[in-house]
Amino acid sequence: MDHQEGFEDVEDVDLSSEIDLVVNSSYIGVEDDLLGEEDPLVLQQMLIQQQQYAAEVQILQIPDVVKSFIVYFHRNILENNVYELHGIYETSFNKLTEKFYQKQPWPEADFIAPLVNDDQVFLTLYRELYYRHIYSKLTPTIEHRFHSYENYCDLFNYILNSDGPVPLELPNQWLWDIIDEFIYQFQSFCNYRNRLKNKSEEEIALLRDNIQVWSCYSVLNVLYSLITKSRITEQLLVSKHGGDMVEAAGEYGSRPLYKMLGYFSIIGLLRVHCLLGDYTLALKMMDNIELNKKALFARVTACHVTTYYYVGFSYMMMRRYADAIKAFSHILVFIARTKMYHTRSYQFDQINKKGDQMYALLAICIALCPTRLDENIHSHLREKYGEHLTKMQRGEEGISVFEDLFLYACPKFISPIGPNFEDPNSLAQSIEPHHHHAKIFLAEVRHQILIPTLRSYLKLYTTMGIDKLATFLDIEPKELRTQLLIFKQKSRQQKWNSGTLLEGEYVTTSDLDFCLKQDMIHIAESKIGRRYGDWFLRNINKFQDIIAGLELRN
Repeated sequence: MDHQEGFEDVEDVDLSSEIDLVVNSSYIGVEDDLLGEEDPLVLQQMLIQQQQYAAEVQILQIPDVVKSFIVYFHRNILENNVYELHGIYETSFNKLTEKFYQKQPWPEADFIAPLVNDDQVFLTLYRELYYRHIYSKLTPTIEHRFHSYENYCDLFNYILNSDGPVPLELPNQWLWDIIDEFIYQFQSFCNYRNRLKNKSEEEIALLRDNIQVWSCYSVLNVLYSLITKSRITEQLLVSKHGGDMVEAAGEYGSRPLYKMLGYFSIIGLLRVHCLLGDYTLALKMMDNIELNKKALFARVTACHVTTYYYVGFSYMMMRRYADAIKAFSHILVFIARTKMYHTRSYQFDQINKKGDQMYALLAICIALCPTRLDENIHSHLREKYGEHLTKMQRGEEGISVFEDLFLYACPKFISPIGPNFEDPNSLAQSIEPHHHHAKIFLAEVRHQILIPTLRSYLKLYTTMGIDKLATFLDIEPKELRTQLLIFKQKSRQQKWNSGTLLEGEYVTTSDLDFCLKQDMIHIAESKIGRRYGDWFLRNINKFQDIIAGLELRN
């Protein structure tokens, strides 16, 4: 894509025409002198002159306010003025994007280089924003994807392989967004690479010849290297046991840049391992991070939301529905309480979308493991997915609802390896990763599809014959015994109380318990049911007084 196009209407058209006239007249004189000559040195010099003229034209076409912004931006990067950079990054850049670059890219880094004295560190950071804007507002080409990867390699090589800690400080929000965007572009490339249907032979050849670009190994290597360099795991371990993080920080970890990049890389690995379908390893990454308001991830709202989304989703896929419900409920309450502040954030839409997805996942979990919810969350859930919840209780009819909600709310899974470019048949038969994971999840749902119906019958009786219930359900007694055993097994889950996220005790999550004795089902309230029953009995006098008072009024 020629990035010179699209800037014509930024400045006065007459000015651009005059510049073109001057440039063209300069070229004409040189070309006339070189007719018949092919001196390589002269041709090279002419090419350099053309590039210089093109750069000058581009600079002249950049609005003055944007040029001033870039100069100011550069100065604050040099001065490590984190306070000013926070406003520049979150507000100024986005306002200028809305005004000038809604439907076109920002000026290329090479064209703004003269404004910042060719400062390569600043230009690398600028390119990170430049490509992120293309991914967000426009459609990235394969060249954009490759060049953005190369720019991230330059940025992380500078941070990780310099002699000593680099003299750079950036706002926490930007540091999180660097890690978040790095993983997003990796995810986007993996899905782009696997969809070969409408690609040209040239694009397929580029993908085949550049298999190392956005490879799973290189992405994981960056994230683990940042964690190691910052010694963030050691810092968190010391802090967890009441010590001082500074003692374990070391030369690099004592710098905010390294400390926060390392910390955000842990959340990044939670996400990457979840995208790869390894939910145990995803939660294992969180061993030294405690899920509370004082955690470092709570300093950046987008990071806070992302953490709970992937923790909750991992729990859901591990059949720990009670823990998933707790995670989703916690963050949804947080989003609801802080909604008025999100409206001022450039990530407002993204946070809202993630919230909607978590409501869909919460609906799935509640359908599989009925649980009492916070009143506000329950109200919103009924408002958004009340009809879906009803359908999910209707046996086989609800499978399509489970699938629709899962595909809407699940992460966009990735395949760790690309397609086999040498085998045309495998290219044609490749399956989308999220459909593969949906198939696995729906197999689990089908195992317990009769549980809601079974539960509704069992709550009506204290004892019931197997044959009688089998007749009600229109299934064979042998199949009913299997379903009852499944019900018994699914109503016991591992639930977190303390320790790491993977730890927990097996508890009964249903308000109903039963046992099989010969051909009879003996039904009893579970501990949960008894607890609510005891509570009701303790308060029955209060209820009677309230009812009596209402009757007197009437």
